Amino acid sequence: MAIAWSFRDVTIQLSCLVLTCLVVSCHTVRYQPTWESLDTRPLPDWYDEAKFGIFIHWGVFSVPSYVSEWFWWDWQGAREKKAVHFMQENYPPGFTYADFASQFKAEFFNATQWAQLFHEAGARYIVFVSKHVEGFTNWPSKYSWNWNSLDVGPKRDLVGELASAIRNNTDIRFGLYHCLYEWFNPLFLQDKANNFTTQNFVNAKTMPELYELVNTYRPDIIWSDGPTEADDLYWKSKDFIAWLYNDSPVRDTVVINDRWGLGDACYHGGFYTCTDRYNPGYLVEHKWENAMSVDRKSWGYRRDTNINDVLTIEQLITQLITTVSTNGNLLMNVGPGSDGVIKPIYQERLLQVGSWLKVNGEAIYGSRPWTYQNDTITEGVWYTQNNKTQPAVIYAHLLFWPRTNLTLGAPVPSVKTTVTLIGYAGSAFQWSTHTTPGLQIVVPNIHMSDMPCQWAWVLKLTDILN
Repeated sequence: MAIAWSFRDVTIQLSCLVLTCLVVSCHTVRYQPTWESLDTRPLPDWYDEAKFGIFIHWGVFSVPSYVSEWFWWDWQGAREKKAVHFMQENYPPGFTYADFASQFKAEFFNATQWAQLFHEAGARYIVFVSKHVEGFTNWPSKYSWNWNSLDVGPKRDLVGELASAIRNNTDIRFGLYHCLYEWFNPLFLQDKANNFTTQNFVNAKTMPELYELVNTYRPDIIWSDGPTEADDLYWKSKDFIAWLYNDSPVRDTVVINDRWGLGDACYHGGFYTCTDRYNPGYLVEHKWENAMSVDRKSWGYRRDTNINDVLTIEQLITQLITTVSTNGNLLMNVGPGSDGVIKPIYQERLLQVGSWLKVNGEAIYGSRPWTYQNDTITEGVWYTQNNKTQPAVIYAHLLFWPRTNLTLGAPVPSVKTTVTLIGYAGSAFQWSTHTTPGLQIVVPNIHMSDMPCQWAWVLKLTDILN
């Protein structure tokens, strides 16, 4: 059959070809394995919008659940008296750290229940420890024979179960933590003895694991850790990140942190973590994350935790507000027990944060730092803004409830300005600028049963001139 082509047909075909080329070109930007190139890659929007994530530290260290997740090092590396005495008093001679693995049973681990808890907590992403410095992998890695969660202990793919539960039951993004090095791995110790001029550990363990994790579970976050001795050339980090950005199955959505080699933290990567529990209290222009733990002394579960070691809900919400106000995300850690149960005190804290976010989430999710991070007159007031509207909506986060009228020095009101309390069903608050410097807000007497939340209240300011 003869085919007749019209000028219109040719035009349409050429237009489609041009459009296809434009689309393809968006996916053919090639990042080179240098920080000069890798650091130009835009951070995917979802991460900055999310603001709040949950960190989960879980592994063989959850069995002794004493001192911290660094128990093996405390016991046989640093030989700290507390850990050594604990083992002498409670375990027979000849007991090794590897013997703990069979006791890591995870018998009550229910990934769906975890996913629901994280959803109720208001988390927009999670970061699950796939492997800590002990080297035990929470997935059936081909590169960790008999030292993984399928071969010994739980006899389950813990990473896979949680990934499926998160994706099938929530809209939470799934991320993975992975430690580059391992305390007592002979290959690593040999590379270290060679002053890191050899890369046997990296070639046989670290990099194969990372590629395996990404190709198998497709995480939206790779949270790297542990590069305290060797630089990123030894770890081959930049080669991996270039693959991650160019060719991996998550190249369009994945975000990474800054711990890829000695000297990289706070200088290179998608978002900065700088140090554990990093919260500078002032605006940091580059996107950053405050990774902190509900237990102020440990990331892993400790059986001897004292209630005073657990941060209060007021302290946690303060961390969230001050972090988001200064351009950070909060990554709040809990450590489950070896049985797979997130203990009630940590469940309570997560649910309390979630209840606060249900009321005040509009001032957190998708917000941006404002011109001022905290108030110029009144302490304990922090700001965020929604700049997707014109003019922007300003949120004043009150870490205290005012005993009398409230004075705010940072906002400059217009004649159209309104002041409302988020979640409060009553009328807008009255305000003036006539008596003393600053915005004078008349705080009404509100019955406790009408208060929208129990901790930290948010005023919504509209039509602010600055």
